[in-house]
Amino acid sequence: MTMNRFVLATALALGAMATAAPAAEISTHVLDLARGIGGRDVPVVLLKKADDGRWIEAARARTDENGRVRSFGTTNFDRGTYKLQFDMTRYPSPGATPFFPEIDLVFTVADKVGHYHVPVVVSPFGYSTYRGN
Repeated sequence: MTMNRFVLATALALGAMATAAPAAEISTHVLDLARGIGGRDVPVVLLKKADDGRWIEAARARTDENGRVRSFGTTNFDRGTYKLQFDMTRYPSPGATPFFPEIDLVFTVADKVGHYHVPVVVSPFGYSTYRGN
């Protein structure tokens, strides 16, 4: 009888434990079309648009050696409008003077449990984006 109470108490305790709410995943990639490589060490800020129209910083990161930001950490990304802001002022080198010193990509997170990979393909005088996987 004591064992059954222990099993029941354990099951109730485990059932009452909080589980993480589903959240969208957001990642990005800087692809340098002119050089044929990923754009490394690019600062990226992720912002979310508030109900009053202001942009609020949600997270920040730098691209890795392959030009990727695989994750913006454990931030809970809910549905809404987001902006990825790429600081290109020092890319591809500290003395660079790029034509596009800042690239902003605005997109909508509609699926709270979806994965949103939003890369940017850059060249000296142009850029492009798409929803990747």
